[in-house]
Amino acid sequence: MVFSSPIFLFGFLPLVLLIYYVSPRILKNALLVLFSLTFYAWGEVFFTAVMLASIGLNYIVGNGIAKKLEAPGSAAKPYLVFGVAINCLVLIVFKYANFIVDNLNRALLDPVGLQIDIAPIHLPLGISFFTFQAISYLVDVYRREVPAQKSLINLALYISLFPQLIAGPIVRYQYVAKQIVSRVHESSLFYSGVTRFAFGLSKKMLIANPLSEIADAAFAMSGNDLSAPIAWIGVTAYALQIYFDFSGYSDMAIGLGRMFGFKFQENFNYPYASRSLREFWQRWHISLSHWFRDYVYIPLGGSKNKFRYLTYRNLLIVFLLTGIWHGASWNFVVWGLFHGLFLTIEHAGFKNILSKIWAPIQHLYLILVVLISWVFFRAEDLRSALDYCYALFNVTNWEISSFDFTQLVPNDSLLIMGIAMLLSTPVVSKFVDVNGNAEKNTLHQLGLLMAVSCLLYLSMLKVASSTYNPFIYFRF
Repeated sequence: MVFSSPIFLFGFLPLVLLIYYVSPRILKNALLVLFSLTFYAWGEVFFTAVMLASIGLNYIVGNGIAKKLEAPGSAAKPYLVFGVAINCLVLIVFKYANFIVDNLNRALLDPVGLQIDIAPIHLPLGISFFTFQAISYLVDVYRREVPAQKSLINLALYISLFPQLIAGPIVRYQYVAKQIVSRVHESSLFYSGVTRFAFGLSKKMLIANPLSEIADAAFAMSGNDLSAPIAWIGVTAYALQIYFDFSGYSDMAIGLGRMFGFKFQENFNYPYASRSLREFWQRWHISLSHWFRDYVYIPLGGSKNKFRYLTYRNLLIVFLLTGIWHGASWNFVVWGLFHGLFLTIEHAGFKNILSKIWAPIQHLYLILVVLISWVFFRAEDLRSALDYCYALFNVTNWEISSFDFTQLVPNDSLLIMGIAMLLSTPVVSKFVDVNGNAEKNTLHQLGLLMAVSCLLYLSMLKVASSTYNPFIYFRF
């Protein structure tokens, strides 16, 4: 079930809101757990058991860590290591087992006539997200940053809460622990949630989906059919598509959270307005960046090392893991290392040179690096990615007829690309508050209400008429 599906918008969500708000406070968390598991089971019936096992395991281990911390001389670290290892093992089995075996066969066993046969393993939706949330919970309990959750229902709510269950943002336990136990349900917060959800839904349906048609068409081409102009148009469309797709989902998740009294942290902050790759990662998928910073980069030593090469090593490790987290493919490994390499170059001194260059050139540098990296993220395999990169810089094939252009980018899609480029900058935010927290000015509020109503109406029309409606990050 996706947020932009008719069953969710016209069935599941209204029913959940109605039952939730007419129920007594003491039942609200249990009801949200029940609805969240139902939401997950809608698309993952047989793998709901994995979710339940994760909840049970982390509940037991979290409380085991807490008890060991309270006992003088007791060692809590073995409990933490066990809990993190089991969480990682589950992720490895479901997400990476086929990839590991395939590469082991190809590199070592096939040449000597041996082979390991393994059936394709289904990837449960959202497993990367809820596993990372569970790990952060255990680590934070071990660090004494939060107390262990004594209520199984409350921990289940944290791990399974449906607004951010499938594709994030990765909500840290310490940020919502108090909200799980006691949160305020206000009409202003609910209204801001509806507004935020509407803007997110419109991002997805009115911008990301139409742009996907351009990106899909370009990445499906090969050979001489893929000229340099088509390649640049295609990767630009994909860069905008993935931003509006994922940030749209995050907006909807944040909006839904507010409808139930939760305040999730922001996950995007106009990343394409950045002037360096370091700034880009402070603005893109913020919850994932912070997770790797706090649980991998800093424990490795971060940038506070006696030897600078250790900092570079830490950056490369973090972004290698970031790439692997996104998927079991060499494309994602290269994508992660590509970002790690440029961040290392910036950290080694290029950031000082970059800061002295004319601002538009800084911005152009960032956009160029990110666009090239998106090729590896989007292409079907490494060979296709390299061919696409070659097409980007193939100056001998720099021709595109007006017919080819209009076939690839119809007039309405061209307009959407222009709007997407504008909306990917902070310009519009100066005039429109997507949170619905406009000043108490009647005219302003009326204008915002009309804008939200219009966007909802247009989005609903797209929902009703569209058959192609996936979220990119669902596969992670």
